Amino acid sequence: MHAGGLAGVSVDLILFPLDTIKTRLQSPQGFNKAGGFRGIYAGVPSAAIGSFPNAAAFFITYEYVKWFLHTDSSSYLMPVKHMLAASVGEVVACLIRVPSEVVKQRAQVSASSRTFQIFSNILYEEGIQGLYRGYKSTVLREIPFSLVQFPLWESLKALWSWRQDHVVDSWQSAVCGAFAGGFAAVVTTPLDVAKTRIMLAKAGSVTASGNVLSALHGVWQTQGLAGLFAGVFPRMAAISLGGFIFLGAYDQTRSLLLRLGRESP
Repeated sequence: MHAGGLAGVSVDLILFPLDTIKTRLQSPQGFNKAGGFRGIYAGVPSAAIGSFPNAAAFFITYEYVKWFLHTDSSSYLMPVKHMLAASVGEVVACLIRVPSEVVKQRAQVSASSRTFQIFSNILYEEGIQGLYRGYKSTVLREIPFSLVQFPLWESLKALWSWRQDHVVDSWQSAVCGAFAGGFAAVVTTPLDVAKTRIMLAKAGSVTASGNVLSALHGVWQTQGLAGLFAGVFPRMAAISLGGFIFLGAYDQTRSLLLRLGRESP
């Protein structure tokens, strides 16, 4: 829990400006009207509050499901185990991530509004449902992302360990995380665009209903392929760097805590 939480906080706060730029590029009003490069830390309180419990919930679930589905390390079922563990982890983590993400993204495209004011407005106008708008689209983005990222991360670590004949160091795990995260970020960008459009849509609009295919179709009709991959470069950069920090920090912290646990009486 502590390893995942600390890793998540580190990534979200360090890379927040890139996330803001990506959100504004994907926003229906366009990059400049959404704020451009001004106020790139708008919404950071929401990210800071949600980051630790979100990441902790994911890794607690991820490690528990891996333990529950224990298979021999040489088994061909290992990638399937990692996929299932990551998918279940995302479903649980999104219960915390989505309210934080809704408030954060609206603050990012309305830099003049305070985070608490946006949170209050959502509760007043839409109730708790408003905070969970985009839950389905977020899960539909995160599960394919995790199905690519985590098995690829684990496979790259296993390959590197085999090549050097000992377990990878934390920095090597971080490099594997950067490659895995960057690749997963690119292939899931259209789903991220749909999620952003749904979360930012006006209450009562067709897009706000949460239909991912409808959101993707709307972007395709108005902006084509470029619209579906809006923000791909800051997203790829943020998640590659995030994978380096997040997965490296997670492995380092987890190893340290396990070592301390073994040494304590």
